[in-house]
Amino acid sequence: MHGTLLSLNVGVPAPIGQHRGRPVLSGFRKSPVAGRLRTAGDNLVGDDQADRSVHGGPEKAIYAYAGEDLAWWSQGFERPMEPGRAFGENLTTSGIDCTGAVIGERWRVGSALLEVCQPRLPCFKLGLVHDDPRMLRHFAGASRPGAYLRIVEHGEIGAGDAIEVHDRPDHGVTVSLVADALLLDRSLLPRVLEAPQLAGTLRAQLTGR
Repeated sequence: MHGTLLSLNVGVPAPIGQHRGRPVLSGFRKSPVAGRLRTAGDNLVGDDQADRSVHGGPEKAIYAYAGEDLAWWSQGFERPMEPGRAFGENLTTSGIDCTGAVIGERWRVGSALLEVCQPRLPCFKLGLVHDDPRMLRHFAGASRPGAYLRIVEHGEIGAGDAIEVHDRPDHGVTVSLVADALLLDRSLLPRVLEAPQLAGTLRAQLTGR
């Protein structure tokens, strides 16, 4: 399987509004960049997170969202959902089913090797960015969470790069299944734990439940 990287997006913490009377900083809003960027540590060069306790880190290093899903949201809300701005993804893809990606499958993007490890779960910042607190419920119900990726091998990435899927596990636990188990149907939780490549922090959380 293969697809294409439509847009490479990075951002740094900036004000996005107020929550409970306090200003909120977030790296949510990202902008497309020209040229190529290297991965470094747990980020792309030029990308950063404001609250490392819940964002970023090795199991949320890079976030991918499908251009096809952006188009779906744009049609439903009758307004453009721009790459990197609407959902804060680093990689806006085409031809790759981010929602149907299997936990543990690996993507070669440019010279970097990345591994799918968990879905994005909505938080209040999504409502702030869209100026609509209902976006959390809309996002959960849409079952289009996008995929967080680990960095397995560092490299350079740029818009227009091919995305090649390698080493897809046969357990069949997808990004959307994990999101649905957490947000919509708790009966799916035992199935989710069948994926050994699931993010460790999330596995511990689910085991506790």
